[in-house]
Amino acid sequence: MRYVVVSILLGSLLSCSASAAPSDSAQRLERQRAAFVEVYPQAELGNWGPVEKRQDLLSDYMLWPDLRAAYLKARVNQRQFDAGDESDVLEFLAANGPMRAARDLRYTYALKLAAMGRLTDYLAIYQQYYQGLQIAKLDCIALQAEIQAGRNDRVINRASELWMVGRSQESECDPVFDYLRTQQLLGTDWYRDRYVLAIDAREFSLARYLSGQLDPRYRDEATRWLAARDNPSGFLETHTARADDATHRQQLLYAIEQLAYQDPDTALLAWRNLKDKYAFSDEQIADTSQHIALWSARRQSLQALDGLLDLPPAAVNTEVRRWTARSSLRSHDWQRVIDSISAMPATEQSEEEWQYWHAQALRSIAQEDHALSILHQLSARRSYYGFLAADDLGVNYTFGHLPVIDDPVVLAALETNPALMRARELFLVGQDSKGRSEWDAVVDDLSAHEKTQAALLAHRWGWHSRAIASAASAGEYDDLDIRYPLPYEESFEQYASDAGIAPSWAYGVARSESLFMSDVRSGAGAVGIMQLMPDTGRITAKEINFPYSGVSTLINPGSNIRLGTTYLGKMFERFDKNPILATAAYNAGPINVASWLPVTDDIDARIWIENIPYNETREYVRRVLASAVIFHWRLTGETRRVSSGLPVVVATGSPDRIARSD
Repeated sequence: MRYVVVSILLGSLLSCSASAAPSDSAQRLERQRAAFVEVYPQAELGNWGPVEKRQDLLSDYMLWPDLRAAYLKARVNQRQFDAGDESDVLEFLAANGPMRAARDLRYTYALKLAAMGRLTDYLAIYQQYYQGLQIAKLDCIALQAEIQAGRNDRVINRASELWMVGRSQESECDPVFDYLRTQQLLGTDWYRDRYVLAIDAREFSLARYLSGQLDPRYRDEATRWLAARDNPSGFLETHTARADDATHRQQLLYAIEQLAYQDPDTALLAWRNLKDKYAFSDEQIADTSQHIALWSARRQSLQALDGLLDLPPAAVNTEVRRWTARSSLRSHDWQRVIDSISAMPATEQSEEEWQYWHAQALRSIAQEDHALSILHQLSARRSYYGFLAADDLGVNYTFGHLPVIDDPVVLAALETNPALMRARELFLVGQDSKGRSEWDAVVDDLSAHEKTQAALLAHRWGWHSRAIASAASAGEYDDLDIRYPLPYEESFEQYASDAGIAPSWAYGVARSESLFMSDVRSGAGAVGIMQLMPDTGRITAKEINFPYSGVSTLINPGSNIRLGTTYLGKMFERFDKNPILATAAYNAGPINVASWLPVTDDIDARIWIENIPYNETREYVRRVLASAVIFHWRLTGETRRVSSGLPVVVATGSPDRIARSD
């Protein structure tokens, strides 16, 4: 199912060349791609029969080694791995060693050797390909081989490095650590040193496990650390009567820190009660006071600005000044905004964000000429703040579209580069992630001019993620065809319309989420062009009676765009058709956004954006807004003012009420 995107890609490729009859070689290449897509899933399952039936067509295809590697990898992973299979693997590796497909197969084969107990054979591969890469899993298996061979002296140094980490180690290291115990090398000092590392890394469960080999007081200490993490408020209530010592002070500070993330007002009260009762250092007082003040500002506490202004000089840094300016914006304390920005380092002051708000503050205190000078400079930029400045001045936007000039000689060389040809084929047959890896490995070593031409080439191929990334790596930002492409235009137009939202907005979200990569997955598990979590996709599909098959649905571009635009439209409706709130909710979740709404007073959307607690979400909203303007211009040739999409953020009375309604 993960190759469902390929028919779309191949169809697009065919349509691009419809005006000219393809040559026999081009027709054969198209048939090879289609055949590869058909048989590759079977090869992955260890079924070579379907491949064999198409061997006459596929044996000279440049991705033939990938088919063979997929089949051999499946054979390696099967329970029965016989001499014939191993011979085929070794023959393939000898012929294709540098290729990524071979590297993946070699890794799987090496682990199979270890699982079979053939540690000597594993060690030979390890020493040639993996030694020195600091991969704990592979290093520990190699140490098992050294132990088996009786080379004990070579074990101890590396084993000690693997032991002395403040986190749980790979399970492959357990036999090595067991060996150290039997040799009576894991002494109390080793446990104590690792215990300290675990505490420093805030891996308290590991620390408690290690404490089993130490004096009972270490277990008690680890248990208190866990209590401070899991229930900081309760810890502060029940442990403030303990004797003053360095460890207890650290635990109290840690509990305050944890509490401040969710309830900075309560953390501040607790800190006021504790600060003078214990011998905290000046540095600890400054750091903790700063932490509480910053989270008070992020959580938009009524006491936030006072807390920031009351910080000792040692606690005032650039982040404090940023949040002092943002909190001052909320209270319309324009002179404070100016003072906060003026106290920032020069490089920070030059950022567009602070240039824009400096100008707004100057206008509010009747320094119009200075403010207009700043706004005129900003309005020449193609950015969120540049567009806002142009709106303030009533001038045209500066889109600054400058197409890349093609260099036929360089383009021809790139187009026939074997590694880039392989990367393109991987993209066209639905193995985009592998293709991206191979593309990037080549492009990283190109000159800036060659990277620009590579971006143009990828754009012409319809490989937009590599086009955008390659252009950026070359410092090329002005070809808006490349940087803001319009793939899947029919789907975006139709499904955005069905969801009651602007296609340009949906495009802005998709570009910000994935650079239009249909197969990409985030660390949190979001999938596809519009980066939907599987549960969100399932619920959204059910609401519109759309067939849903999990990840296979989400990596299909059309399905992902339909579900993504539907969910974005749902957020739009939920937040009273305020696109700012809906955009933030798409990134950070609706419950978070509901908790950020003003309770009593409406707020200018621009100021609300500046006070979004999460740096990622704040930047995301600004990026989507600017992208939507550019995409609207690309789609229609007309300018849609960014300010037209900034309705006031209306006070809700109780964000908890909205959160509970989710």
